[in-house]
Amino acid sequence: MKLAVLGAGGIVPDFLEAASKIPRAEICAIYGRESSRSRMLAYQAQYGIPHLYMDYGQLLEDRQVEGVYVALPNHLHHEFAKKALEAKKHAIIEKPFASNGRQARELVELAEKNGVFVFEAISNLYMPNYKKTRELVKGLGKVKIVQMNFSQYSSRYDKFKEGVVLPVFDPEQSGGALMDINVYNVHFILGLFGKPKRISYHANIERGIDTSGVLLLEYPGFQCVAVGAKDCQAPASISIQGEEGYLYSTHPANVYDGFSLGKGRGKTEDFAFNGGVPRLYHELMAFVGMVEGRDGGLFCKASRHSLDVMDVLDEARRQAGVAIGPING
Repeated sequence: MKLAVLGAGGIVPDFLEAASKIPRAEICAIYGRESSRSRMLAYQAQYGIPHLYMDYGQLLEDRQVEGVYVALPNHLHHEFAKKALEAKKHAIIEKPFASNGRQARELVELAEKNGVFVFEAISNLYMPNYKKTRELVKGLGKVKIVQMNFSQYSSRYDKFKEGVVLPVFDPEQSGGALMDINVYNVHFILGLFGKPKRISYHANIERGIDTSGVLLLEYPGFQCVAVGAKDCQAPASISIQGEEGYLYSTHPANVYDGFSLGKGRGKTEDFAFNGGVPRLYHELMAFVGMVEGRDGGLFCKASRHSLDVMDVLDEARRQAGVAIGPING
C-alpha cells in the first residue's frame, strides 16, 4: 500500500520508523508547509521518500498515492482527511480522530459512500499487550476500580505561561490535555468496557483550555478515573482492580510495553508481548491489513469505537467549558 504522510511534526518520525518495518506499507510522498521543508527533506533522505509536495491538491492528483496519514494539528484532521476521502483515497488519522463527533461521523459516512476506509491511529488498541489485557480482564472477577494516569510536563506549557499559544494549548485548534494526552486513557478504557453510562470532567482551566484534568467514567458496578496532564508530571500508571485480581502497569497508555497480573496471596505474573517493534507498528499493520483485505468488519468496529470516544471527549469539554470546534465544519 502506497501512503503519503501529511505533516512533519514530532509523531512523523515514529510513523516512518514503523512503516520502514512493514514491507507492505510504502511511503511514496510527504506533504507540508514551506516552514517544514528542511525537516521533510531530512525525512526524504533518511527513509527514501520519492516525492515532496507543498500543494495538497497536487498530492491528491498523484495516482500512486492510495492513502494518506494525517499527522497535522488536531483542528486540521477533518479538513485534510475529508479531501482525501473525496478523492477516494484511504485515510489513517492521528488521534484525536477529529475536532468533534459531528466531524468524525461525517468522515465515516464519506468513507462508506466512496468505498474507502478511514481509521484513527491510536496505538494501544492494536498492541499484543492490549489484546492480552482484553483476555485477562475477564478473569479479574467483578471490576471495581480502574485508575489511569498519563501526565507529561510540556515544554510548550512554559511558552503558554509566557503568552505564546501553540496548537496543543489553543482552544481554537482543538488543543488541551484531554485531546492531546488523556485521549489515550479514554481509548484504553472504552476499548475494554465500552461506552460509560455517565462521565464528569474536572479540569484545570487556563485561558479557556484544559492544561490538566481528571475524567471520571461511570459504569454499572464500577468507576474509572483517567488523569491527563500537560502542566505537571508523575510516573505513569494503569490499574484495573477486580474482586479476584488486578492488572497493573507503569507504562503510559500510548506505549503499554508491559503489565502484571496479580491474583491471590500476592503472586504476580508479568507480560510483555509487543515484540520490541516501533510503537506505531501494530496500528499501521491493522490499517494496512484492513485496506488490503477490504475488512468491513474491522472498519465498522474501529469506527464505532472512535465515535464513542469522540462523544466522551465532546461531553467532557462541554462540561469544562472548552471549545469543541465547529459543529458543521
